[in-house]
Amino acid sequence: MASVPLLRLSDLCESRPERPGWSLTFGAICAEAAAVCLDDQDHPHSIVLKIDGQQTCEMELQWDAIDDTMRRFNADQEVATEYGAYGIAALVMPVLMNLTVIERSVKGKGLGFDFWLGSTDNADTLFQRKARLEVSGIRKGSESIIQSRVKIKLKQIKPSDKVAPGYVSVIEFGTPKARIVEKCRM
Repeated sequence: MASVPLLRLSDLCESRPERPGWSLTFGAICAEAAAVCLDDQDHPHSIVLKIDGQQTCEMELQWDAIDDTMRRFNADQEVATEYGAYGIAALVMPVLMNLTVIERSVKGKGLGFDFWLGSTDNADTLFQRKARLEVSGIRKGSESIIQSRVKIKLKQIKPSDKVAPGYVSVIEFGTPKARIVEKCRM
């Protein structure tokens, strides 16, 4: 049996070569939010994350116990779900696609995505904005809700299709599941 890649939410708080453009402070916020979302769904501290879309596979996801302070800080479920999804996408993309977060996209520019991605394959081209990433989180949803969100997000990133290839990552915390879909440059 092939080994399943291990992802640790705590890695979002540590300097890693596969995430050179990732803020460790933001990583701690995202890791905590993801842990709260997963705990809210009564998952144990280690689960299998099902991934489909661009590739079908499984990855083991681990996190530390949460406490009441973390729950209170992440009381806004919409924000916690969004930030938790950012964290999981940041862990999955380097392993799955050899792409990593290098820069946050600027809001208000009409681009419609969250992050610029760079290739982890070549250090010389890492910071050349190779692709776009739009991330969305769903606390608990059916397959039809996940697919609907993917379609909405693919439409959302359309204004920047000529800039670079794009990816949509929808993280559903109930199963949990990650759907990663590529939208090629026009």
